[in-house]
Amino acid sequence: MAQDDDTPQERLARLVLVLRSQGVTEPAVLNAIESTPRDLFTPDLFRERSWEDSALPIACGQTISQPFIVGLMTQALNLEPRSRVLEIGTGSGYQTTILSKLARLVYTVERYRTLMSEAEARFRTLGLTNIITRFGDGGEGWREQAPFDRIMVTAAAPDEPTALLAQLKPSGILVAPVGRGPVQSLKRYTGDGGGGITVEELTEVRFVPLLDGVAKDL
Repeated sequence: MAQDDDTPQERLARLVLVLRSQGVTEPAVLNAIESTPRDLFTPDLFRERSWEDSALPIACGQTISQPFIVGLMTQALNLEPRSRVLEIGTGSGYQTTILSKLARLVYTVERYRTLMSEAEARFRTLGLTNIITRFGDGGEGWREQAPFDRIMVTAAAPDEPTALLAQLKPSGILVAPVGRGPVQSLKRYTGDGGGGITVEELTEVRFVPLLDGVAKDL
């Protein structure tokens, strides 16, 4: 448990040790998490809990994901330095930032204008220049920029995300929570390069649902 006199760096280092013990072992992923100030993405009310391995509320009824899930999903993408990544659900921008440190370009789609604007401000604060944002319906992906090497979905798709799979390169990887209930299955879809796709179930997760359209007033 964090002590009152712990520095943010000490708390972050302790969090990374927790993630490693849970199976997030890819050095590049851990380095990206360790070099990203999670407190920048956390509302003031929950700032002291930024270094906990737990999901936290943000604006528009959304959440900043549990660091373990962020690490697990990022690791599951098997990112390469030249990867072009599509992220569905920008949220606070925390996951986006992690991806941007491991890939060449990150295209991210968000249905809430408030979240999009706040995330963009954080990207500017961090000096990130390889993130392209879009206000829109994440379920439709980003057809104009497809195909993508990797796709990550940070909201629960009710069924197999066929529209997004169609925007994946033949040998690409898509990671998404899938399911209609409060608990979903985190799945990894891996293309074989010839039109076939292998589906793996990684773990049970709890994500907000992937909704159609865009939010009108938020």
